Amino acid sequence: MNTQPHSHTIRRTALVAALLAGTSLGGFAVGHIAWADATTPVNPAAPVNPPGAQILPQTLPNFTALVSKVKPAVVSITSKLEPSTTAMEERQQGGPMPQLPFPFNQMIPNMPPQRERAVEARASGFIIDASGTIVTNNHVVRGAHTLSVTLDDGTVLPAKVIGSDSRTDIAIIKVDAHHPLPFIELGNSADVKPGEWVIAMGNPFGLGGSVTAGIVSAVSRDIGDGPYDQFIQIDASINPGNSGGPLFTQEGKVIGMNTAILSPTGASVGIGFAIPSDLIRTVAGGLEKDGKVVRGYVGVEAQQITAGTAQAMHLKENDGALLAGVQPDSPAAAAGLQPGDVIESIDGTKITNPRELAMKVAEIHPGDTAHLSVLHDGQLKDITIKVGTMANEQTASNTNQGNENHGQIGLALAPLSPDLRNQLDVPDGTQGAVVQGVRPGSPAEAAGLQPGDVIVGVGTHAVTTPAEAARAMHTAMNGSDHALALRVIRNGQPVFVGVTFGDKNDQG
Repeated sequence: MNTQPHSHTIRRTALVAALLAGTSLGGFAVGHIAWADATTPVNPAAPVNPPGAQILPQTLPNFTALVSKVKPAVVSITSKLEPSTTAMEERQQGGPMPQLPFPFNQMIPNMPPQRERAVEARASGFIIDASGTIVTNNHVVRGAHTLSVTLDDGTVLPAKVIGSDSRTDIAIIKVDAHHPLPFIELGNSADVKPGEWVIAMGNPFGLGGSVTAGIVSAVSRDIGDGPYDQFIQIDASINPGNSGGPLFTQEGKVIGMNTAILSPTGASVGIGFAIPSDLIRTVAGGLEKDGKVVRGYVGVEAQQITAGTAQAMHLKENDGALLAGVQPDSPAAAAGLQPGDVIESIDGTKITNPRELAMKVAEIHPGDTAHLSVLHDGQLKDITIKVGTMANEQTASNTNQGNENHGQIGLALAPLSPDLRNQLDVPDGTQGAVVQGVRPGSPAEAAGLQPGDVIVGVGTHAVTTPAEAARAMHTAMNGSDHALALRVIRNGQPVFVGVTFGDKNDQG
């Protein structure tokens, strides 16, 4: 299992990923313009006060010049999905799947409600280089059969996914306009302070090119959405359809990507969250280069040291990451780490909670050696560990990954963490891979697999991790007669589920 924090989770009925809502209203024409400069971003230059200039009292800012400058680099994204009626209705109602957080989808059906039908969904993105590289959210492109991008001047272009990262909800897609496109630069989110003005752009409810403004409410928010949560909280209005859109400073630099809202209704109540630009820059670089993000891995499950835990175990509250589990055959196991140990620092960097541990380990290059300060049975020990490579979240497929993915079994798998083990009521000692998502219209959905199922075996072969499950499925598919038997624990009870799929020679 990967290193994941045991963090406070906001109720799924309140945390809503602001996803997909644009319609034909998306996009505004800006007239006939010359092609963009291939080397210069459209971000406006920051104003500079002359030396000795008197600083006058500030008035409410006017964002018209900024918006006209950066608007051509903001795009609308349309994805086409083919969910079942049930899946579509659940998502239209904003209803998350049991036990696991899923983003809200507002989608537009093309066919009568009593039949399974294709669905269109829309969101936002922004161009980061003149060749047509676009940043958006992973939940925007996940499960899409086709993607298209509408530029600010109304031009519609087909798009392809370059890479996506579910752990940070970041994706990179690409369009080819046959000429340079206007683009915007990522700013430095480390400099963001609560109270400063910010501007959000996107396509809420299909109203393309919408602009809202507000202030930064807080930084480095952990909303329980993933192991690397460090959201910028804003009060600028963002709604379904704003997902993937940029968050600007007054200087026109992108400091975040609008991603989620906290709301009892599904619409903005002034609590929105944006992924910081520093994280986008790091993840996007890996996705552009390799189509994936390479992270360090040590193989521990960590949890927060609460007041009760600190008292029971004679520890200091919020002083390190308490190890709840150590994965067999992992770098941590090889280094002698054990459940109950507390990691207090890595390479001299103080660790105060599981999130800091997860982020620090992920930054270390696989193969490098890390030096840990560990509290073991009340004694402080220095431990050297060789960092491994974190496996990407596995998607079981019997074809090459592509935009269509017709041959995909349709399972997104995640490690069985202590939190999920408690939530899903699996027997003690169970090892396996949790079904985090089931692709609509896939063989997995047809077989009745559900988010929250725990796969413990493929045929007669036991599996303990998502990577093992994916490998076992590939092996079984390559040697089977278009069928696969999965051993699953559901509601605490073991069951066998048969998955059938088409001829692998006829895929796609």
